[in-house]
Amino acid sequence: MSSDDTSNRPAAAGGQTVRSVEELRAWVGQVVGVSAWHTVTQAQVDLFADATDDHQYIHVDPERAKETFFGGTVAHGYLTLSLGLPDDPAQSLKLALPGTMWVNYGLNRVRFPAPVRVGARIRDVSTLLAVEEIGTQALQLVHQRVVEIEGGERPALVAETIARLYY
Repeated sequence: MSSDDTSNRPAAAGGQTVRSVEELRAWVGQVVGVSAWHTVTQAQVDLFADATDDHQYIHVDPERAKETFFGGTVAHGYLTLSLGLPDDPAQSLKLALPGTMWVNYGLNRVRFPAPVRVGARIRDVSTLLAVEEIGTQALQLVHQRVVEIEGGERPALVAETIARLYY
């Protein structure tokens, strides 16, 4: 499926409010969020290179990168991870659960099947995989996150993310 073809994708949660863990569990296996498209710019790539001290030419030298099979500069994989996994509450379930803070707990698996060329547009499609109560202190959610590249045949990123809501 082309990444801009949404005809076979279930509708996202669209801001529906979930008020209990039982209601949340009903969403397991379903798309719960689709972010807006975001254009990756050379300025973002350059700033990320400065922040991480990763100035490999495929990221920061447009002329030299044109000579590679990428055909131009590409975003760092970890920049794709950072940009591609937004917290976009307008595009996902709204959780009205008793909690004090959300924490990114980790990742189970991350893959970068396709490069993100500078100037490309990406978006995140989030599917809820699991909901687990951690005693009386937290709720743990596992999502499959797929960062699509507009018009691309393969996603830029496929990851399993873990977040915790602490009570």
